[in-house]
Amino acid sequence: MPIRLCSSSPTRAWLLQKYGIDFIQESVDFNEESIVAKSPKNFVYQATLGKYELNFKTFGIKEYPLLVADTVVTSQGEILRKARCIDDARNILMTQSGNITSIITCMIYHAKNQKIIDISKTDYIFAPFDSEDLEAYLASGEWRGKAGACMVEGFCKKYIQEVKGFESTAMGLSVEVLQTFIKK
Repeated sequence: MPIRLCSSSPTRAWLLQKYGIDFIQESVDFNEESIVAKSPKNFVYQATLGKYELNFKTFGIKEYPLLVADTVVTSQGEILRKARCIDDARNILMTQSGNITSIITCMIYHAKNQKIIDISKTDYIFAPFDSEDLEAYLASGEWRGKAGACMVEGFCKKYIQEVKGFESTAMGLSVEVLQTFIKK
């Protein structure tokens, strides 16, 4: 039975396809701007719970199990949200340049007989970003809609010096964890 991916993220859909998990993609948007949290884990949990409650109310679990996820990026003690403009993206990325960046993903999977909530973290140690390369990335617009303007599968990849955790977690869905709970 397929699961309902309650996310418009093409990366999350790609991850499910890559791991052979049958799904349909359909969601109701949740506004994260109202969330007030000082801890990145608390923020990502509140965002995921808000998305889950809205999608559960809309779709339920009678037809398909629900899968909801959210991701937050943090570096130097700051929660790095989605950039609103190119200058914001530049500042967010410079916070990560030459530092440790943690990408935290929370997911809720709810089927008829089980409900799991998982919060996973992947740490990246980045080398300093090359300024010309950074400006080219900013000009590309690929940072738009990305938590922390970060693309570990794209721009940031060549700057990774060390990784602790799953790449899928950093891409927005802890598929390795999810697989242990779903039946194929």
